[in-house]
Amino acid sequence: MTMIDSSCLMENGGGVGGGGGGSCLPCTPEEEKQIVEELNREAERDLKEGNLYFVVSSRWFLKWERYVGQGFIDNLDNGKSLESQDLDVERPGPIDNSDIIEGGSVNEGDELELVRALLEGKDYVLVPKKAWEKLVQWYKGGPTLPRKMISQGVFNRKQFNVEVYPLRLKLIDPRDDSESTIRISKKASLQELYERVCSDRRVEREKASIWDYFNKQKSSQLSDSNQTLEELNLQMDQEILLELKEDSSPSQSGKDSTGNELAVVTLEPPRSPVSIAGGPVMSNGHSSSYSLNLQPGSALNSSFADVDDGFGASSVRRVEKGGLAGLQNMGNTCFMNSSLQCLVHTPQLVEYFLQDYSEEINTQNPLGMHGELALAFGDLLRKLWSSGRTAVAPRVFKGKLALFAPQFSGYNQHDSQELLAFLLDGLHEDLNRVKQKPYIEMKDWSGEPDEEIADECWRNHKARNDSVIVDVCQGQYKSTLVCPICSKISITFDPFMYLSLPLPSTVTRSMTVTVFYGDGSGLPMPYTISVLKHGNCRDLSQALGTACCLKGGESLLLAEVFDHKIYRLLENPFEPLVSIKDEDRIVAYRFSGKGTGRRKLEIIHRDKSTLELLKGNVGKSFGTPLITYMDDDSLTGADIYLAACKLLSPLKRACSPTMAHTGKENGSLSEANAETSSSCNGQCEPRDQSMGDTELEDTSSRELSFQLFLTDDRYSSCKPIFKDSVINSGNQIKVVFEWTEKEQKLYDSSYLKDLPEVYHKTGYTAKKTRQEAVSLFSCLEAFLTEEPLGPDDMWYCPSCKEHRQATKKLDLWMLPDILVFHLKRFSYSRYLKNKLDTFVDFPIHNLDLSKYVKKKDGHSFTYELFAISNHYGGLGGGHYTAFAKVNEDSGCSSCPLVQSS
Repeated sequence: MTMIDSSCLMENGGGVGGGGGGSCLPCTPEEEKQIVEELNREAERDLKEGNLYFVVSSRWFLKWERYVGQGFIDNLDNGKSLESQDLDVERPGPIDNSDIIEGGSVNEGDELELVRALLEGKDYVLVPKKAWEKLVQWYKGGPTLPRKMISQGVFNRKQFNVEVYPLRLKLIDPRDDSESTIRISKKASLQELYERVCSDRRVEREKASIWDYFNKQKSSQLSDSNQTLEELNLQMDQEILLELKEDSSPSQSGKDSTGNELAVVTLEPPRSPVSIAGGPVMSNGHSSSYSLNLQPGSALNSSFADVDDGFGASSVRRVEKGGLAGLQNMGNTCFMNSSLQCLVHTPQLVEYFLQDYSEEINTQNPLGMHGELALAFGDLLRKLWSSGRTAVAPRVFKGKLALFAPQFSGYNQHDSQELLAFLLDGLHEDLNRVKQKPYIEMKDWSGEPDEEIADECWRNHKARNDSVIVDVCQGQYKSTLVCPICSKISITFDPFMYLSLPLPSTVTRSMTVTVFYGDGSGLPMPYTISVLKHGNCRDLSQALGTACCLKGGESLLLAEVFDHKIYRLLENPFEPLVSIKDEDRIVAYRFSGKGTGRRKLEIIHRDKSTLELLKGNVGKSFGTPLITYMDDDSLTGADIYLAACKLLSPLKRACSPTMAHTGKENGSLSEANAETSSSCNGQCEPRDQSMGDTELEDTSSRELSFQLFLTDDRYSSCKPIFKDSVINSGNQIKVVFEWTEKEQKLYDSSYLKDLPEVYHKTGYTAKKTRQEAVSLFSCLEAFLTEEPLGPDDMWYCPSCKEHRQATKKLDLWMLPDILVFHLKRFSYSRYLKNKLDTFVDFPIHNLDLSKYVKKKDGHSFTYELFAISNHYGGLGGGHYTAFAKVNEDSGCSSCPLVQSS
């Protein structure tokens, strides 16, 4: 790329013609775009910690993108792109970040704070330092909102992120009971925090001590060290306490800092010098410390220095009840709390993690988290199964989660199912009993019995994956792929940990499309068909062709009609159907032969009736455009008139007025003198058959009674077409047909009007009710229904040696003890995002899935519901809660677990 000399710019940031210093001319929009794109690429090539980025309001940045020609903004009035409209985009004014600053303050001297819960791309964009400097040089404005890039995660999960929201701590000074705010990076060391606090409060470092003041209690003293605040699990808006004298930590006899009594855990005699907590083993089997390193170089030595809420295994005592404690919401962590409550109330996992599982911790697994995630989860589960109902704050667990899964760090909302999937997989890898995974070569099966193939696949899977998660949460399904060309069948047996079930209403979609004959051989006819919701235009064409009895050698041309004009031609067979909205109007033109590369004639209709003329209008567009193909290389006006007459012939009324020749000598087409038959009175029905060849030849030899005008791509100009006009309009010819009262008597235009929407909503759509519910069995059957693979998920056929869009069929072969169902309520695509609110009816007791399981070994697959993760609200915002069944001996048969908002 040739880089513009960006040093030759206006210093005052004004537009073209603005006053500036020096002789350099201002950049054009194209040059600005090129400079910023190059600087963005340069920043992406040099990602490292400490790089400076600047937060810019999306509202202003959007204006700049439109100005330089790279934005694509939706018009909220009609859903069409602004690119399709003839708009002059003005140069944006000074940079304005006031809408993303708390309180709208724009004073550079103030310590500015961003509005909470902003979303990147929607509310703000991040601009690298050099690009920001150019934008300021061109436009001025502000205020400046610098942010540094940090690295998050460990091992192979490390990634770079810009710390848009630094850690905000509330410092409590008991000397005057004051509360001040400390804003500092989560990557800052504890030593840096001490320096900041001592400087702000003007105290000597030797006399100061800082306490983790979580829940208004001194949880632990923060000793001066090089540990980062992230490693210490300090949370956003957490309170810290400043003390000027040494003070010993208060005793926590039998309770954690939240007041929960601690559960006694019966452990077997230790078989290893390392306990589940990683420290020296005491006589009762518990660890007195969480600081022993299980692997050189791991972060485990610091992971349990500060356990959640002061919980320590050495302080437990025997209790009888548990499982009734909730989880505190620590800032949009309801998605995490909901998934955790489901897992910590899974009976098999409760039994496992309340015992000594230290020997099963796999610290060598490169796919795991060196055992740290399993330890953090086990510690949290023990705390939640302590006596009491006081909510527990999962600070340590959240810190580990952010360390190993940076996508869940911060305080944005996430999907609970994504977190649950990560936890199940992470716990499996941390507890995998296989220390050295053997290499197993996959076989190409050829005709063996399903039982033999399935058993061998499961043995191969267990040889590499063996954990409590596999024991209780993993099943096996049969996957059958069939090549559509050579009919090659491929059968595999794969493990699964959860079933993501579609809602039946989302699998298929009803679409109404009106079919027009491109050769004028019949009347238009609407067809309502059912297609896969996430299919493409090829699927729509095939279904429509079946519905309208498309003959061999015929083809369909799909198009979207907007404002009585062709808005776009859907010629790409892989165009996703989600790009077609329910309120769109779609038509199909039926032709003989293929249409690729052929010249198209498009006829739009304009009303020039007496009524419109009396109103002072020149005529407005109406009806549905007509399209036909013109195969001749050289076209004249007579050819266009003949084609138009042929297209309109099905609309000709049975008792049509006669057409007379007036014999104009200048070659223009004159209006015919016609009289309507007295028996018709202008209300005759259209003819059922098309115009015959003899009549067409007769029509071509005399003047016609209508007028055509040649127009451009924007329909902004009209030029009359004469018989001897030479038509040179490239591969697409657009013509305007003027409808006067005479044409209205000659042809029935009602067939061109009232084009139906893709999905017609009848009346008021009431809120979903139980009567409109679908069953869980319907969802499961939709999941198991055979369907073609998408164009982005093609299968390589070993017989054809090509990627094919095969059909796929899933069958349940073996079910686990714990079956996780995920209902796919969130629908994401390039064009549409929404949440499906269909009510799903499912049994709480005796869910019998035996008929869906292909492996017939006499086992009963009957399940009891014990936990639910709920989501309330929509995609823009909502809340997660959980319901879980507690063991009957706890005194509560069913207890709701509610997170704070």
